[in-house]
Amino acid sequence: MNITVIGAGLIGSQLAEKLTAQGHDVTVASLSSGVDLLTGAGLDKVLEGTHTVVNVTNSPTFDEKSLDFFRTTVTNLLAAGEKAGVQHQVVLSIVGVDQVPQLDYYRAKALQEELVRAGRTPYSVVRATQFFEFMEPTMSWTSDETAVRLPATPIQPIASADVVAALAAVAAGEPVNGNVEVAGPDAFTLDEIGRLTLDARGDARPVIVDDQAGLFAAVQGDALTPGPDARLASTHYRDWLNG
Repeated sequence: MNITVIGAGLIGSQLAEKLTAQGHDVTVASLSSGVDLLTGAGLDKVLEGTHTVVNVTNSPTFDEKSLDFFRTTVTNLLAAGEKAGVQHQVVLSIVGVDQVPQLDYYRAKALQEELVRAGRTPYSVVRATQFFEFMEPTMSWTSDETAVRLPATPIQPIASADVVAALAAVAAGEPVNGNVEVAGPDAFTLDEIGRLTLDARGDARPVIVDDQAGLFAAVQGDALTPGPDARLASTHYRDWLNG
């Protein structure tokens, strides 16, 4: 199958490698390869002969500008895909993205989903929980030399490699014209994740529960945890930390 991966970051690079190993004809499209989603430059050429597009791009900012980013890039990608005869649009999104309107970036990702659903091309939305790889950066936002402050937000994080496996399976299959949720096997609160991470790193700083700290302070209840039909990956956070 001819598959074009839009985005060459943490997920895109792994996904291209996995799909290629599975025997697919894979093209990676990014700014570095001459494809600009914001202007549409290079899209028509890169999508020639493409059956499936997997969009794993990310906005360069997490503020209100991310709304314009996703509105423009998705509109351009869908239009170019229709012109090229793309049969399946796959997009990577976030579990609970439509339940946290207080966060600009989540509203932007929800808009991305809405645009894909409204398009003419069959689609699949893969909603993933927070990546293991983002736990330490998340902690750094509310850390100083003496302590780490985190809200007790319920999450069920997943390894990026497991997200890639789920995306590859969806990309190689038929469009679901709906959402597929993927999550890690274990549920935590964010402050628990913080303590596990610090312990694994030999960091003696305490984690203080602060419901006003950081990006996830805006999250209410269990909005970021998966539903009962989610596909659960096998990699445990504790094993990943010590791997």
